[in-house]
Amino acid sequence: MRAKDVMTAKVVTVSPDHSVRHAARIMLDHRISGMPVVDDGGRVVGIVSEGDFLRRSELGATALSSGEARGYVKGHSWKVADLMTSDVVVADEETPIERIAVLMQRLVGVVSRADLLRAVVAAKFDDATAAGDDAIRRSILTRLREDAGVNGDALTLTVSDGLVHFSGAVRSQSERDAVRVVAEGVRGVKGVYDHLYFAHP
Repeated sequence: MRAKDVMTAKVVTVSPDHSVRHAARIMLDHRISGMPVVDDGGRVVGIVSEGDFLRRSELGATALSSGEARGYVKGHSWKVADLMTSDVVVADEETPIERIAVLMQRLVGVVSRADLLRAVVAAKFDDATAAGDDAIRRSILTRLREDAGVNGDALTLTVSDGLVHFSGAVRSQSERDAVRVVAEGVRGVKGVYDHLYFAHP
């Protein structure tokens, strides 16, 4: 027997460009603990599961991701692309079920936390930051340093009419993502423009 003989053909999926709340709502509505993330071309680019929501800021888990750029991104970004696990094993419909069984033995288990999804769906966006370009700039720099563990000294940040422009050097893609996610989470920000580059060791 092959995968096509036993698989469920009707699969619930989500786009990497969908919001984290949207993904949580789909999982609750369909009573599923995870689903593939599929791009516009129908290609599987990742998977999002209840485990990915464990360190979300909506659950008060900020301290768990503090000081690590990648952890901050997964805990604060609104996009599925930043939350999902991208390192997934995929089998096509002709794969023998014996092979699939071997692949699945690598899993250690799944923990269901539907209540955590409800908390993410119900959470309100952080609107405590005062409006105004200067206030936006100060808030971004503070959050970069204290929440995401990113040193803002190597960055040039300008804010004009709510439009945020970053330039300067970052050490990794995770830091680059954290800069974007921090800025997107500040009240009054209308757009974020990334002119960053990677610093060489």
